[in-house]
Parts: sequence; structure tokens; C-alpha cells
Amino acid sequence: MVNERELLYIKAIAETKSISKAAKKLFIAQPSLSQALQKIEENIGTKLFVRNHDGMKLTLAGEKYYLTAIEILNIYNDFKNEVTYINDLKRGRITIGITNFLGTYLLPKLLPQFTQRYPGIEVYIREESSTVLENSLAEATIDFAIMHYHPFSEKKFIDYDLLYRDPILLATQRDHLLSKHASLKGNKDAYPTINIQWFRDEKFILMDKGKRIRQISDNIFHEAGIKPNICLSLKNFETARRLASTGYGIAFVPMEYTKVFKGQYETDYYFIEGIENAYWDTCIATRKDMYLSKIAQVFIQTIHEFNKKDHLL
Repeated sequence: MVNERELLYIKAIAETKSISKAAKKLFIAQPSLSQALQKIEENIGTKLFVRNHDGMKLTLAGEKYYLTAIEILNIYNDFKNEVTYINDLKRGRITIGITNFLGTYLLPKLLPQFTQRYPGIEVYIREESSTVLENSLAEATIDFAIMHYHPFSEKKFIDYDLLYRDPILLATQRDHLLSKHASLKGNKDAYPTINIQWFRDEKFILMDKGKRIRQISDNIFHEAGIKPNICLSLKNFETARRLASTGYGIAFVPMEYTKVFKGQYETDYYFIEGIENAYWDTCIATRKDMYLSKIAQVFIQTIHEFNKKDHLL
């Protein structure tokens, strides 16, 4: 296989018409260049140069080799320049996976900031459930994902970089009859705590099967020993929350999401007492064996910086 060095050797000899001048231009010894030329000619099975009174002259095969060498070297130089631009974050692309709800509220805060810093970077977004995003990481169709996970759903091929832990709350209509069983646990600013056993005979509004929150909800019921009366399965948290506020049923809502629609469809929220797994972790997920580009690394760093100074939601 021809390498860049061999192409440069032939190009220099052709342009200087001299082994000695080419060697000087390439900063190598003349005997070394002569041996390299001989080896190249032996490998391709024909002479590339003939000697005459004007010095080294290209044969017909040599002319073809020389023109091809110039073309290949130009392509390679363009490639190296492109890589330099990418490494300098002047050009490139990134594909980010994110859950629908996180995308709605996180991207308007992050994307304008990132694009202002790096206007030459193309950003592609895929909004899917956490389960689908894990599959996308497995297929290497995204660079990384901003998503939710729980240790019981952890995949061995994924690194989960924790941003924050988010408790899962019970959402009910205001002043539900069972609210009298709740307690503030001495903290006036926190949501009250209640035992989910009080709601075992209530109707529940859950997310569709396959969604991460549904997996966690099912695990909560299992841990509590409750067989829930499911009145409705939905795709959207906010629809479930609003229906819960009307008394249609009880819903599970991550605490961070309660901050989003304040003032609309007033709802009461409760921490779930005695259930260890009533939470999920918001994280940046990457595939362990996949190369993470400099662009992706910088975007991830931007997320962490933003999360430290201003919690994501």
C-alpha cells in the first residue's frame, strides 16, 4: 500500500528532476531516497523515471503516478485541514438524544448558548423516550443522550454521568380526602410525605408501558405490594398531571417537572413514604466503547456548567 511519504518522494523528484535536490528538499539522505525510489518501482513493477541530460524524467507510468500523487496529497491535505477545523470547534456536527420533556425545557436554555460560542457546529436532535435512546446508543446513531435512568434499568454498555437525582411524587387533586394522612416531616418548605398504601384503592393514571417512568411506577407498586387500578395510560406527563388535578386519578410526577407549569391546573404533590426506589436519575449517557468527539465533550461540559449554576429545569 502506498503511503504519504512515498507520494511526497515521487512528487519531489519529479518537480526537482534530481535525486540530490529532492533529498535536500525532503531533508533526507540521498542514498535513502534512491533506495526508497527503487523499492517503490519494484512494488509497482515498472520504472517511474529515466535519466537523461536534463536529469530525472518521468516515464508514462511515472506521469500517471505523479498526477495521482498530487491529487491524493491534495485530498489528504484538505482532510487534515478539516480535522483541524473540527478540533478547533470551527466546523462539525453532533447528534444528541434527549427525552421529549427534557428537550422542551432544556434545549431552549442550552442550544442558543452553545451555538453562539460555536456557530460552525451543526446540532441534530433526536427526541425519544429513555428506553429508545438507550437503543440508539447501542446502535451508535447518536453521540450521547440526556435522559433518565434507574439502577435497576442500567445497561452494561452505557456510562451514566449523573446530573441530579429526582424524586418521583404522587400527584392528586387539591385537598384530596386522603391528604389528612400526609405529614410535612418538620420541613415547611418541602412537599408533605404520605404512605402510598392509603391510595391502594384509588385509580391511577400511568405512562405507557416501555417508558422509564412506567418501569419505576411498576416497581413502586411491587415494592408496596399494591395491584393498581389503572384507569388510563398516557404518553405525556403534563396530560397525566392535569387529569390528576381534576380528580380523575392519581399520577406519578418527577419533582423537577412540578416546577414547569406552576399556576395551571393546581395539583397537590406528596413524597412517597418508605419506598426506596421512588426516584430516577437525570444523566448524560454515553456508550462505553464509542469515541466521543471533541465537539461532544465540549457540549457535555456546557451541560455540566449550566447544571452547576442553574439547575436544568
